[in-house]
Amino acid sequence: MSTKIIIVGAGAVGLTSALRLLAAGYRVTLLERGAVGQEASWAGGGILAPLCSWDYAEPVTRLAHRGMAMFGDAAHALQQHTSIDPEYQRSGMLVLPPFDFERAKNWCAQHAFAAQAVSSQDYLPAHTPLENPRALLLPNVAQVRNPRLLQALRCQVERLGGEILEHCEVQNLLQQGEQISALKTSRGEMSADGYVITAGAWSKKLLGEYALQLEVKPIRGQILLLKFDAPPLQNIVLQQDLYLIPRRDGHVLIGSTLEDVGFDKSTTQTARDSLLRRTRELFPAWKNVEPIQHWAGFRPASPDNIPTISRHPQLKNLYANTGHFRYGVTMSFASAELLQNEIEARPQPIAVDAYRWT
Repeated sequence: MSTKIIIVGAGAVGLTSALRLLAAGYRVTLLERGAVGQEASWAGGGILAPLCSWDYAEPVTRLAHRGMAMFGDAAHALQQHTSIDPEYQRSGMLVLPPFDFERAKNWCAQHAFAAQAVSSQDYLPAHTPLENPRALLLPNVAQVRNPRLLQALRCQVERLGGEILEHCEVQNLLQQGEQISALKTSRGEMSADGYVITAGAWSKKLLGEYALQLEVKPIRGQILLLKFDAPPLQNIVLQQDLYLIPRRDGHVLIGSTLEDVGFDKSTTQTARDSLLRRTRELFPAWKNVEPIQHWAGFRPASPDNIPTISRHPQLKNLYANTGHFRYGVTMSFASAELLQNEIEARPQPIAVDAYRWT
């Protein structure tokens, strides 16, 4: 009989972990306290890259860029198998000043990451008021439409025989010797050979005493949605911590805030006004365009943005794949690869010491 794995948390990281393990012959059950993919994975913008790779520690960019390299083929396969288009596209990202241009160019050159010095006037709508038009175009940065990606992932997990139990909250982990023997849930006790925590911002809370030094907490992010008759931008646009993501159908996502407010998912007028003001300063012609939607989600924040993808230090059948902060979707397929190798004690394709659960 094949090994049974229970995965706790059915966002992008949980679903891609399930896909990887199902493809390798494991029996997989996913437990989700709410509805599949309705937390951080649904709320995110879907930019498949660190916003400015040169500002992050090497373990973040190492995993993110491996995930980026895997995403195109993975999205194509999902569409072929499920007939659901995740809307993966290499739209490129235009990085506007102010930023350290030379540092950015040097980082991209050292990491063989395509980057072009351009004039922003050639890529932005007319009358965009920039004192310095010098910009950096990252042509290989892609995007995906998160809700559609999650639909495709769920469909493929079920197609491969994975079981998904929604509205099933894990209340406690039951230990016997040096391993977890079962999970106490709102739908009774459930047992497996191995357990993987992919519960995002809820991971530390769920693990309780077993969390040890796992530091993951919620950081709220708020996003606005605009609608145009046709896409008003060619590329994703980034200026400091403000980003605009143009979709194929004329929607534009504007994000995002970083708020340490615990598990408060309410939206605020302050965030709405700030995001709109900064957008209209950049694009005065949009002064009369009002948001059609405004939402918030919780990022699973971790120190230095570095996730934990590892076996528990004390319990031999408990694993974590969590704490991806802003880049859970970007890192998801690569994280699933590392998780499978960790479970099977196989060599890893990249250095993984930074992702250890200590």
